[in-house]
Amino acid sequence: MDDPEEIARFHDRCSDLMRELLDVLARTPDRPRPFPEIEDAIGWPRRRIASVLGGVWRLRTAEFGGRRPYRLLDERNSESGRWELWMDRVQASAVVAARSR
Repeated sequence: MDDPEEIARFHDRCSDLMRELLDVLARTPDRPRPFPEIEDAIGWPRRRIASVLGGVWRLRTAEFGGRRPYRLLDERNSESGRWELWMDRVQASAVVAARSR
C-alpha cells in the first residue's frame, strides 16, 4: 500500500495488536528488522507477530486486495536470513497521521 487514505482505513479497521505493530514499524521507516527484534521492542512473546499477521489476513484479502501497509521479506531474501518487516517513509507517515486522527 502506498495511498495514505487506504493506509489510514487499514489502521482504523485492524485489531489493536496490529495497530501496535504498525505504530512500532512507523517509528523506524526504511529499516527492515527480523520478527524477534520487533517483538522484543514491543515486549511481545516470540511468534506473536506471525499470529497477528495471520489474524489480519482476512481483512487484508477481503477489503484491501491483499495489499499491506508494510513491507515483508522472507528468510531467503532478507539480510538477516529471517523474516523481516519494515515500512517505507510514505507508509510510516500515513500511519503516524492515522494515529493522530
